[in-house]
Amino acid sequence: MSGKTLLAALTLALCAAGLWLAYDNFQSRYRRPFDNQTALFAGDHLRLPPELAGPGPIRLVHFWDPACPCNVGNQQHLGELIEHYGPQGVAFHVVQKPGTHGQLPANLGALKPIASLPGADHLPASPAVAIWDKEGNLAYFGPYSEGATCNASNSFIEPILQALTEGRPVKVTQTMAVGCYCQWAR
Repeated sequence: MSGKTLLAALTLALCAAGLWLAYDNFQSRYRRPFDNQTALFAGDHLRLPPELAGPGPIRLVHFWDPACPCNVGNQQHLGELIEHYGPQGVAFHVVQKPGTHGQLPANLGALKPIASLPGADHLPASPAVAIWDKEGNLAYFGPYSEGATCNASNSFIEPILQALTEGRPVKVTQTMAVGCYCQWAR
């Protein structure tokens, strides 16, 4: 091999090694692996606090753990739900995991905090959502969707809210899903 060919081969090998190190660094710092977790959501213990219980608007309660990386996958979608269903009279609330600290993004400012929700200590995982109908009955409890992220095309929430706003009854309080979830109960 001539000197120029050897130099070109060495330069190419160094560039390839540099690209591999950059890729590996990106993988370890910015990508979080999706862990296929199966979660069973059972809403038998959930109750609205007395000031929200009984007849009223449709109430959606978002269960939020600020330390859970899975929240990022549904926050834009939740903002879109607020934008679309808020004007239709759906009230949006949030329950933050006890003992955690954090602040929701600005687009979720319409969520009204609930300090304590009876039965929330039995939640299996978050992010999760509970929806009560106009009579105050639990209509849905479970995840926003299956998979790593949530949007309008794979969400369980739009059909539930659509049915409730049209006055159709819904009763889906136990669901099992595979997705990105963080443990809620200690």
